[in-house]
Amino acid sequence: MKTRYIIFSVLAALSVLVSCQKEPDHYLDEVTVNSSYLTIPLAGGEAKLEITTTDAWEIVPQVFVKNQPATPLPAWLTASAVSGSAGTSTVTFTAPSALDGREVELQIACGDKTQYVRVKQGLSVIAPATCAEVIAGPESKNYRVTGVCTSIANTNYGNWYLTDDTGTVYIYGTVDNTGKYNWSSFDIEVGDVVTVEGPKTVYNGTVELVDVSVVKVEKSLVKIEDGTAFGFDANGGEFTVKLTKKGNGPTVSIPEDAKSWLSMTSIRMDGDTTLVDFLVAPNTEESSRSASIAFSSASGKSVSTVYTTVDQMGLSGTLTNPFSVADAIAYCQTLSGNSGNEFYVKGKISRIINNGEFGSYGNATFYISDDGEYLGEDDKNCDKAHDFEAYRVLYLGNQKWVEGDAQIAVGDEVIICGILTLYNGISETASGKAYIYSINGVTSGENGVGNLKSPFNVAGAEASIDAGFTGEVYVKGIVSEIAKNGQFGAQYGNGTFWISDDGVKHDDSTKDFEAYRVLWLGNRKWVDGDDPIAVGDEVILHGLLTKYGSTYETASGKAYVYSVNGKTE
Repeated sequence: MKTRYIIFSVLAALSVLVSCQKEPDHYLDEVTVNSSYLTIPLAGGEAKLEITTTDAWEIVPQVFVKNQPATPLPAWLTASAVSGSAGTSTVTFTAPSALDGREVELQIACGDKTQYVRVKQGLSVIAPATCAEVIAGPESKNYRVTGVCTSIANTNYGNWYLTDDTGTVYIYGTVDNTGKYNWSSFDIEVGDVVTVEGPKTVYNGTVELVDVSVVKVEKSLVKIEDGTAFGFDANGGEFTVKLTKKGNGPTVSIPEDAKSWLSMTSIRMDGDTTLVDFLVAPNTEESSRSASIAFSSASGKSVSTVYTTVDQMGLSGTLTNPFSVADAIAYCQTLSGNSGNEFYVKGKISRIINNGEFGSYGNATFYISDDGEYLGEDDKNCDKAHDFEAYRVLYLGNQKWVEGDAQIAVGDEVIICGILTLYNGISETASGKAYIYSINGVTSGENGVGNLKSPFNVAGAEASIDAGFTGEVYVKGIVSEIAKNGQFGAQYGNGTFWISDDGVKHDDSTKDFEAYRVLWLGNRKWVDGDDPIAVGDEVILHGLLTKYGSTYETASGKAYVYSVNGKTE
């Protein structure tokens, strides 16, 4: 066993008691320290350590962090040096203020000898807390929490969910008393009651306790053998949870606010297991819903509880929650005829079939996909799992297209409304029973639809922005004013100017549109030798649009001048 060295001061004696009465350290000729116990105030500060060695020394890396090599020091502690040469070195350890006490034992190696020094900040007193108190409490504070292990996400680092009557906290890492991830040593299973200690953090909105230590594990009297989580679409359905138990019961508890759509239909025995059957009713609302079902078993004063989660999608295919193309295809594959209701489907035009543009019949036929790509071989042989056919659909407003109306183009984002069907395995709209609800965010083509064939005018661009459309579009207008220092120049390669439908700068800002820091023709930076922009030029802009305050404009650096007076590049 490696020997240790301690200067026998009163403070050091106390430290021995605090640290579970570890055996005293002994003097080492090769590496000595002026103190084996350093303290830093809870408010933050520093402590100095003198290290005298006969050879080169280093603080041995032993602090483990997920996906990273071990480090000599924890994140909360810094040192003026973590290694040095023979002789006497003075190392300053620094820590910022903390909400709770914390400590670490450092190993200083010199040759084959190791010296131990404990650095402690404040008092490591952790009061018990509920999950709700952890969620509401400050970050970086240490908490001791007791709850049920409801789900295990990762057994390499020990990532799992701890739930009590007040909420759920994600445990991101479980370490043993050496600081290593050793999941199998804890013997934690879903349903076990576990007490842990660790610091809180919030990552992407998720409240976590990080690298917790396990204080206690109480094995569960009931275990879910099959069925910890279920998911349903709006149609609902049935499911069964398979349990084993050591105590009485099980007692099944469904939350009151879920009893209107979630019900238990039976409890059955199958050998040593209990089968509990449930029914999920159809969801007639657009919003999704979820519930956590509790199964409890008791023996004497001990009670164990495990949970099954049930999630159900809201009604989709509506205007506010339209089908994606993938969802529409999946739905059509269930049909043996036409759908009974009209549905909304959102996608990007990926291919317009031959003679499929709007014309003399007032309808159009084209394919849409979620990514705007067409994966079929030709007009008749689409990728049935990727492409949806808008077959003989009417125009905006559920009207026949007439000469002079804006035309569709590949790349347009459309929402289709109508009856759906399955024809020869192809998911599509029923002939003549659907129409285009919107094109690039607008429901009328009188101000353009935002493609190159029919660019938006100022009003059309503003309507698209107000509708929340976020794709790239074309906007046409006449330069009415060049912003101060807004002329294209070689320094930045972009320009800022205003356009309007009539070339006049208006007091009414809704009649003007700002081309804000747009690039030049060909979607490149303007360079010396390129033409300047001038008031009166007719331009077409292409890119992303936005609204800044009350100003409608192109998104900075995400649009360019497609053409000037008909000239493109």
